[in-house]
Amino acid sequence: MINWPNFVSQLFNGLALGALLALISSGLTIIYGTLGVLNLAHGAMFMIGGYAGYVAYTYTGSFIIAVIAGSLFVMVLGVVMERVIIRHFYQRPHEDQLLVTFGLGICFVEIVRLIFTSQSQVVPPPAALQGITSLGFLFYPTYRLAVVGIVAVALGALFLVLYRTRLGMIVRAGIEDSVMVDSLGINVYRVFMIVFGIGAMAAGFAGIINAPVVSLTPGVGDDILVETFVVVVIGGVGSFPGAILGGLIAGEIISITSMFNPGYAYVMLFAAMTLVLVLRPHGLLGTQGRE
Repeated sequence: MINWPNFVSQLFNGLALGALLALISSGLTIIYGTLGVLNLAHGAMFMIGGYAGYVAYTYTGSFIIAVIAGSLFVMVLGVVMERVIIRHFYQRPHEDQLLVTFGLGICFVEIVRLIFTSQSQVVPPPAALQGITSLGFLFYPTYRLAVVGIVAVALGALFLVLYRTRLGMIVRAGIEDSVMVDSLGINVYRVFMIVFGIGAMAAGFAGIINAPVVSLTPGVGDDILVETFVVVVIGGVGSFPGAILGGLIAGEIISITSMFNPGYAYVMLFAAMTLVLVLRPHGLLGTQGRE
């Protein structure tokens, strides 16, 4: 039965999902906007962040340590991935980038499946965020409310790092003319390595933050990758604000549609993406992409 409390509850569900999608998509769009690489292993990094946090939680019992460990592990994995493989594909066609990152994603999933099997794993939320909270007109899970705040802080930190620091200035300059930046004594490829690590860390952070909401399985990143690409297309490829806007729109579309008929949630999401592509081919806040 559809009523006002149920509708408002779904709006909050959409906000929590949208915030999570915005964080994951921001990592993906940062990587593309700075390096021009379409990373199809991003969903696998989301999954690995969850599992790395799960291992840390198993040994320490601390959710905070799990979040830190999951995020740092994926950041290091992203840095190694960039240094060993991805940097050799910067000047290659996008098709090659898609194939190599898609292959890496499959390898990551199967390695995790080999170690942890396909059985789902659960990471409980911290004790202070368990239970439900009264909002006056409805009761809502406390941790899901906290997810919105946590993600908002993480997105704010990403924005400050990339748009209000010397690193962000170098990155934007490197996008325009990497040869000129290199001639000024700045190793632009080292900066790109850091950016790839930051983008990967965003996915890993989201993975462990989402673990108390959705059980961990090796395939948990597959669906989120599809949703993330839709978010990037809606918001605009390479646009950080677009990733946030697209994530919130996608989250609400999925949540509200699921209230009426869950089977049409993805239909409506792809319909919205199609509409955006027809009216604004570069996305709501995007600009003309790379040649």
